[in-house]
Amino acid sequence: MIFRDTIAAVATPPGVGGIGLIRVSGPEAGGIARRLFRPLRPVSSFVSHRLYHGHIVAPETGAVLDEVLVTLMKAPRSFTGEDTLEISCHGGPFILRTVLEEVLRAGARPAERGEFTKRAFLNNRLDLAQAEAVLDVITSHTQAGLSAAVARLQGKLSHRIEAVRGEIIDLLAGIEAAIDFNEEDGMTETPGSNLPRLQAVIDDLAALAATYRQGRIYREGIGVVIAGRPNVGKSSLLNRLLGEKRAIVAPLPGTTRDFIEETADILGIPVRLTDTAGVRPPGDAIEREGIDFVWERVAAADVVLVLLDGSVELAEDDRKLIAELSEKPLLPAVNKADLPQRLDEGSLREILPATAPKPLRISAKYGDGIKALKQAIRDIALAAPSQEAPEALIAHLRHKVALEKAAEDLGRARDGLREGLPPELAALEIRAALDALGEITGRTTTEDVLERIFSRFCLGK
Repeated sequence: MIFRDTIAAVATPPGVGGIGLIRVSGPEAGGIARRLFRPLRPVSSFVSHRLYHGHIVAPETGAVLDEVLVTLMKAPRSFTGEDTLEISCHGGPFILRTVLEEVLRAGARPAERGEFTKRAFLNNRLDLAQAEAVLDVITSHTQAGLSAAVARLQGKLSHRIEAVRGEIIDLLAGIEAAIDFNEEDGMTETPGSNLPRLQAVIDDLAALAATYRQGRIYREGIGVVIAGRPNVGKSSLLNRLLGEKRAIVAPLPGTTRDFIEETADILGIPVRLTDTAGVRPPGDAIEREGIDFVWERVAAADVVLVLLDGSVELAEDDRKLIAELSEKPLLPAVNKADLPQRLDEGSLREILPATAPKPLRISAKYGDGIKALKQAIRDIALAAPSQEAPEALIAHLRHKVALEKAAEDLGRARDGLREGLPPELAALEIRAALDALGEITGRTTTEDVLERIFSRFCLGK
């Protein structure tokens, strides 16, 4: 697709840094470079993908704005598939804004969110699943999440989808051939003879759709609230899981009155850990508000890590807390394993929900049992013991919906062929399945879906 306009934006995050990058894409990229850039050594013409050192100047005054490095990447060998100019300036907000204003005066317009990646998609440099993976790579929180996003960016999910589409197209061709020809034409295959292959495709789609939970968790993570009575060691546990001192630890009850939230990489899972105020009858209005915060965070949590003090007997406040949390996924942990133990695990098991895992004995102070606790958090997040992520992993709800829609369409085609309905009806269902799969890679995606996807990107990407 040929765009007549040229777009530009700052491609590095806001703030002060050593380098700031301005990206320009479109037919005027080369002209803008020639108008604004003055190389330190004479250049007759820009060679694609070569780095040049010089100054950006204001054409009207000749004033030097910054010392820069520029690269012109000529179409189609660029991210967007268009002529693309990248200007590496010093990384101050004012200088970046000043240079960008000159770029806009020289013939570009401000880019919209995600417009560079959208152009890459429309110019067939990426399919839609790969374009979404660009944002997933940028926003990854863990190595496991990054690896899964990079695999999608490399096209591993797209290749899997295209392989399934190829199998469906073969099945459709066989059914349509059986419709158009008969045994007198030498056609021995009947519309219903490929039912095992059709079922195999349905099973393949179901298996791929089942990776959504794992993929979503690698991409988005989970929220874990640490809840318990005052002084059971919630802040110490937060610090231990983060590997740094983030929360104040003191022997005085009520030290934590607000909540503290930080993200930790727990065995490849991005986990938003929330340290909350101790749950007990409040002593004043401020503590009451802190405890109200606890229940707000608990309501939004994916998992509640109930922390108990193993050096004392099970308290009535512990019982009340566990009873209140009976409908939430619970992970019980008994802290202060470094001290003589008085909490009876049998009594604790009696009040825990049947779905809760076995309580873990830990010491937030010394780190005992923390490795097992991290493993338990990972297992409860994935709803399964540790396993390697499959090579093709979906991480977006729209992918899951499209896969399930395709499987349903093929299921109706299978049932129709099995029951002897006209094969023309089965062919219609199979075409609908192809359209559903096409939505994942962008073959059949509507403009409003594209706008919704690319609006989540930053301006420079």
